[in-house]
Amino acid sequence: MKQQTMAPSMVPNNEHKEKPGNPSTATSSKIKLSDRSNGEKLRVLSEEDWKFWKYNGYVIIKNAVPKEQVKRTADFLWEFEEKDPNDPETWYTPPRAEMQMKELTNTGMVEVYNHQTLWDNRQAPKIHAAFADIWGTEKLWCTIDRANLNFPLRPGFEYKAFIHWDYDPETKPQNVQGVLALADQMDEEMGGFQCIPELFRTYDTWKLTQPEDRDHFKPDTTGFTPEKIKMEAGDLLIFNSSQPHGIRANNSNNKVRIAQYISMMPAEEDNEALREWRINSWRNRIAPEGYAFPGDPRHWEQTKYTTATLSPLGKKLLGLDRW
Repeated sequence: MKQQTMAPSMVPNNEHKEKPGNPSTATSSKIKLSDRSNGEKLRVLSEEDWKFWKYNGYVIIKNAVPKEQVKRTADFLWEFEEKDPNDPETWYTPPRAEMQMKELTNTGMVEVYNHQTLWDNRQAPKIHAAFADIWGTEKLWCTIDRANLNFPLRPGFEYKAFIHWDYDPETKPQNVQGVLALADQMDEEMGGFQCIPELFRTYDTWKLTQPEDRDHFKPDTTGFTPEKIKMEAGDLLIFNSSQPHGIRANNSNNKVRIAQYISMMPAEEDNEALREWRINSWRNRIAPEGYAFPGDPRHWEQTKYTTATLSPLGKKLLGLDRW
């Protein structure tokens, strides 16, 4: 089979060659995040969930995908990484591709984007409905993103837990991000997602205390304590892109944080170049190849796996079919 490849420059208007963020969707939506001023009813979130979301900048949707589907995805990720979940000796291998975003080195990013099981989770109706609540519209596109196997720290395989933004909060990005837990992450020591809701809430006053030449993607978190967000397998976390966040250090003895990154934003059906890129990414299993997305140098997605089958909802979430 002839190998399909695409240069990073082929991603239309790719603003992520030298900064974080996933280039498979726009950096900010022309549609604002829902404030429910139109009286729209919630599909999945409760009223308490909504209040929590507005105040804390994140929300957890319990049991967003069935447990058997979660296990199928986790099993695939272990297989793709050529590692044995029951043998820690297989966990610690050099990265296959160099990461331009050095902070992500050794954090366990799995460079797979378009496998069937990843798409099965993206097109899960409850996940779509949760993002529809956040945006106030069902006409969404999903990000084409990867997964994570985050192992306990070991000598030679260290990383510093860090807090960052993928989008400059000064630009007031209309965007959200999401993480689907593929293993229980209730243990405080095992790492996982962390964020600082207090800084999310107080950003406008906090920034007045910061130097003008501050890094708009990496805040000085002096005085703040990052909060570890506990999740069970199958839970979906959605967080506002203005939320300072990061991967927490895995200081456990033998527990692996397993997750898939999933997000959605309003479909840009008039952006034909981006729509065509997305369809090509799905059809030919192409990685976004942005600043933080090196792709798999083995090209396993192209050589070992076939194009994912999409449901009617999945076709709309990709852009293959229009809303």
